[in-house]
Amino acid sequence: MRVRDKLTDGLSAPTPAEAKIVQLLLSDYPLGGLGTAAQIAKRAGVSDPTVARLVTKLGYANFAEFQADLLAEVEARLHSPLLMMEAKGTAPADEHPARAYIRSASRRLADFSEKVTPALFDQVEELLMEAPGRVYLLGGRFSRHLAGMLAGYLGQFRDGVTDLGAFTAETYDRLVDMGRRDVLIAFDYRRYQSDVVRFCSQAAERGVRIVLFTDPWLSPIAASALHVVVAPVEVDSPYDTFIPPLAEVEALCAVMVARRKDRAEHRFAELERVREANDVTMRAMPAKDAD
Repeated sequence: MRVRDKLTDGLSAPTPAEAKIVQLLLSDYPLGGLGTAAQIAKRAGVSDPTVARLVTKLGYANFAEFQADLLAEVEARLHSPLLMMEAKGTAPADEHPARAYIRSASRRLADFSEKVTPALFDQVEELLMEAPGRVYLLGGRFSRHLAGMLAGYLGQFRDGVTDLGAFTAETYDRLVDMGRRDVLIAFDYRRYQSDVVRFCSQAAERGVRIVLFTDPWLSPIAASALHVVVAPVEVDSPYDTFIPPLAEVEALCAVMVARRKDRAEHRFAELERVREANDVTMRAMPAKDAD
């Protein structure tokens, strides 16, 4: 269990002084816990022994053990491909790298499929399909491609969908048009992108409801998100995988089809008529006569 989970779910009946420490740690997680025990106690306005009692309640032998767990989470969040390349090495000599990678990603996806929460997908689907305003989608350097795919799918089910694309200085201007009727879907995975985090924070201040797709370490956007959809991203590679997050995107579309069948069929038919009128896609080629 991560330290955050222990602080939010693993602590029963904290005293008022302990609750102050928990609030302090969660307000700037995980960096807020990287000072000394005395510094944390001073910032929380409690005594040094209170910090010691809290970490014991959390299951740690001492403060040093508690902080070691926090440092491990910080390191996991900030891993770059270079650091992961050094840590994970290469595929075994007796197995081709392509096969080793696909095998690793397949195991990750198979394990993840047993941990999906159907109710969360139902809630997100209802929010997106019933939002009276616009639905905006935003992602980071690589995750914006996931945002673009979901925007393409979502546009087949409803109007008012906007893919914000690659983040630029002008992207901030879109905040002017966003408000309580709108939804912002954000994709943000470690190493979290500061401009995406900042944009989402300001959108939340304007009343925009946020759906976050992220990894188990949780982007800072989670603090202001209405729904947080988590997927594992670690595989036997210097790069994190987007296979489970992509599966979540397509699973969400499957929920839309199942729950909005009549509405989807009508809109799909309209889209096909427009596409055929403009030769958007190639028609089926006639079969050649046999000689």
